[in-house]
Amino acid sequence: MDESQQNVGAYVTDPSEAERLLRGTPKLGLTMGTWGFFIGFAAVALYGPAAHEFQKTMHLSPLLVGLLVAAPQLTGSLLRIPFGAWVDKSGGRLPMITLFGISIVGMWGLVYILLTVSPVTAPLYPLILLFGFMSGCGVATFSVGVPQVSYWFPKNRQGLALGIYGGVGNIAPGLFTLALPFAITALGLAGSYISWLVFLSVGTIVYAMFARDAYFFQLRKRGVAAEQARSIAARHGEELFPGNSVWGALLAAADEPHCWGLVFLYFVSFGGFLALTAWFPIYWIDLHHFDAKTAGILGGVGFSLVAAVSRVVGGALSEKLGGERLAVGGFAIVLVGALLLTAVTLFSVNLAGELSIAVGMGLANAAVFKLVPRYVPHAVGGASGLVGGLGALGGFIIPPILGLFASALGVQGYSGGFFVYVVLAIGAIAVSIAFMRRPFSPT
Repeated sequence: MDESQQNVGAYVTDPSEAERLLRGTPKLGLTMGTWGFFIGFAAVALYGPAAHEFQKTMHLSPLLVGLLVAAPQLTGSLLRIPFGAWVDKSGGRLPMITLFGISIVGMWGLVYILLTVSPVTAPLYPLILLFGFMSGCGVATFSVGVPQVSYWFPKNRQGLALGIYGGVGNIAPGLFTLALPFAITALGLAGSYISWLVFLSVGTIVYAMFARDAYFFQLRKRGVAAEQARSIAARHGEELFPGNSVWGALLAAADEPHCWGLVFLYFVSFGGFLALTAWFPIYWIDLHHFDAKTAGILGGVGFSLVAAVSRVVGGALSEKLGGERLAVGGFAIVLVGALLLTAVTLFSVNLAGELSIAVGMGLANAAVFKLVPRYVPHAVGGASGLVGGLGALGGFIIPPILGLFASALGVQGYSGGFFVYVVLAIGAIAVSIAFMRRPFSPT
């Protein structure tokens, strides 16, 4: 290790010396930001593929199963707002590592229980739930990675960079939903989560070793004054800089009525995506009596990966059609899928319904974030935090509701529960049409 590498984190006051010590490139910033999002976002699938195992040993009702699989989404949603705001003060590296640290502690707690207690019984449910909340902190990495990547790129390249970031990161839940049932068969429940803990720990080490904040933040950490840091960073190609008041942007966004319409749309699309990523493995096992591996394939490939790819495609379509039209179309496809899942219990029809919802939600997710800068141009950062954080709460709220249907109606409730998505999709279509008829006109 040479002298310049040893001094990367050193505190200096000479701007020219600080400039000499700058490290990282936009390509590395994108790679590490995407890597961080990928390893953290996998926690969406923490309990879904294994829920049937916990249900058997702890004798859980469908409602408690729904709460369990939703647990990671609560912290992963609520922490998006403060941690996204933190990036504007310190850069993304420290917030990202902090989220990983909490996730590792939660995963370690889960592994400890699985190794020391067999079988895992009902009295341990609160602890399993608590460790799910902690492990789910990784889901909040989305709101850290977006500004972290954005600060590295000029404005005319941010769309492409964020498209890669979101598309690759969103694949993680699908891959883990697919892989976890196979791991459980080969390694057992404890062995599977040990493997996940190792992956998360190694991934965190890799991120900590190679991730760098954008140049402005590196300069500020070395004592360079804000204006001088901005000037130096601009010479190196940086165009985006943090505003003076992060919380002011949140308040400004909250004061804009359009922002709350976007929160609802994202609640249905992205919150719905999180909810069904966790719920579909349970649905395929309990209603259609598939084994865990098949349910993992159907949930991982049939839903999560299809939705992730559709979101990437939706980004391009939103440029051509406009976010409002794409949102109407996307939620209409979700409605069709929900009706297919609610009306009958034939496998072929239900599979078509799952794929329809996946495509529709992917398109709608892309449409919503196309609309954020259009309707809240004076507080894009604050609006992104509110829309991303509060909208993602759907991943926590919806699964217990689906569980209530199953508790009340028995096995057929797994089908009837999708009536929730019929109602949500109709509401989202109505809100999207309202956006089309009353477009925002800045004064």
